[in-house]
Amino acid sequence: MLLSLESIDSYQKLFGMNDRNMAVLEQELSVTTALRGQELRITGDPENVLMAEQVIDQLLSLLRTGESVDPMRIRYAISLARDGQSERVEELVQGDVVAITHRGKPIRCKTLGQRAYVDAVRHHELTLAVGPADTGKTYLAMALAVVALKNKEVERIILTRPAVEAGEKLGFLPGDMTQKVDPYLRPLYDALFEIMGGDAYQRLVERGTVEVAPLAFMRGRTLNNAFIILDEAQNTTTEQMKMFLTRLGMGSRCVVTGDISQTDLPRDKRSGLGEAMKVLKNVQGVSLIELTAQDVVRHELVQRIVRAYEMYEKSDRK
Repeated sequence: MLLSLESIDSYQKLFGMNDRNMAVLEQELSVTTALRGQELRITGDPENVLMAEQVIDQLLSLLRTGESVDPMRIRYAISLARDGQSERVEELVQGDVVAITHRGKPIRCKTLGQRAYVDAVRHHELTLAVGPADTGKTYLAMALAVVALKNKEVERIILTRPAVEAGEKLGFLPGDMTQKVDPYLRPLYDALFEIMGGDAYQRLVERGTVEVAPLAFMRGRTLNNAFIILDEAQNTTTEQMKMFLTRLGMGSRCVVTGDISQTDLPRDKRSGLGEAMKVLKNVQGVSLIELTAQDVVRHELVQRIVRAYEMYEKSDRK
């Protein structure tokens, strides 16, 4: 199979440094590629060759729009091609920028699942998002919260997560309550620092515009005109989840994120997130989003680890 490359620049961007991009394509689809002049020859099983051609066509389309091509994006394009959706790769560049970090870096959706998630948050008062680690659930929610605050759609941002050890064991930790719960909330601080910058974050915290607190601190409150994010919600009990969801006030938007497969609750406790997904599935104004291993966007090894665990758990259940 012959494909015509438009320029040597297209070749360099498509193949990547030391041809690492083509190495990923060859490994994933069991094909061989060879460049002859400005034409790329692909050999192998006819079905795989056709799929490789489709993937390369889509990757070249991305390059024409100014997007970059890396191993993660190639694997994602291949996964779409295997599902018969290779043409949907272009949809990723049609979406707008979610937010801009304080360093000027644009935050964009990297998968179609992430794009559906962002659209759900923008158009629903309550979004429940479940999926494995590194699918961008919390980070994208943080970015949308910062944008909503800047656009004056909300007056404050409230970030919370359950401190699973917030019973007897927490009392034995040194320091005051803030110091005791800080390790549980550190991932939320880190994400906000990256998006807003340390100085801006500190100013907003001092004014009370941004609040980071353990879930237990939400009891008895009504949260009006706020963008509320509950992270690691798989570690909430049924009672905690009901308590939290009924805190939602006028003019507020809420995002609940978690990974049902990684609950740290005692075996005799049901996950409040898992139950909420069932209870609220037909409630107007609520959106349920399920991200998968296909939406893992950080390290390629993480995708393989997630898939391996999914296969193991399926076989274990059988």
